[in-house]
Amino acid sequence: MTAPLWVIVPAYNEAARIGATLEALAAQTDTDFTLLVVDNNSTDTTRAVVEQFRAPFPVHVLVEREKGVGCAVDTGFRHAIAAGAVHLARTDADCLPSPGWVGAARAALVESDGLACGRITARHDEHGPFGRAFFSLLVTLAATFGRVRPAHRSDEFKAPYRMHAGNNMAITAALYEACGGMPRRPSPTDRLFLNRVRRTTPAIVHSRHMVVANSTRRIKAYGVLGTAKWYLDKGSGARTADPR
Repeated sequence: MTAPLWVIVPAYNEAARIGATLEALAAQTDTDFTLLVVDNNSTDTTRAVVEQFRAPFPVHVLVEREKGVGCAVDTGFRHAIAAGAVHLARTDADCLPSPGWVGAARAALVESDGLACGRITARHDEHGPFGRAFFSLLVTLAATFGRVRPAHRSDEFKAPYRMHAGNNMAITAALYEACGGMPRRPSPTDRLFLNRVRRTTPAIVHSRHMVVANSTRRIKAYGVLGTAKWYLDKGSGARTADPR
């Protein structure tokens, strides 16, 4: 018997996009999981879209009224753990997991018994070759910046820094609770969470088979320089952290 796995998807006003995410999850080669969509108090029909979806796995919707993706993720993970989840995976409501994503996440957690992160690419339906190439460059720059950043090289960490995308991650329930969980705040939360895990355990693996196509709408909302600053951990400036 496989360990119970729950997939957590935080969502806010994603009625126009979450259907494609749900279809991508329904097309997984491994459908032995429970899906929990955490609606971060949307003002559109996100919740109705999820409730009307027919999937080959159980689907639950939970409303988190405290604003912030970190709040939605933390509430979702803790709800899943309380319901018996042993393994947890997360993607976002504007992302498209590849068909083998769940299976790869499960295998990576069996291997590491800790945290697994995967590879992110750009969605093909949002930008042309230039936009996708720019996104790939930003990911490479952000990963490099993270590795050389002095704050990430302290002796307090039990594992070397490796870029971790919140929309493509998996973790054991035991480690999630041991590290303190996701920071309950608006985005960005990924680096803070990864460093909590790195202070707790060296059991972190990167799986090339965990692939998620990421939305590039931040490029349109922030522009080239604004997006570069965001991914290099310089914040959103005067812009909202939510690019919708």
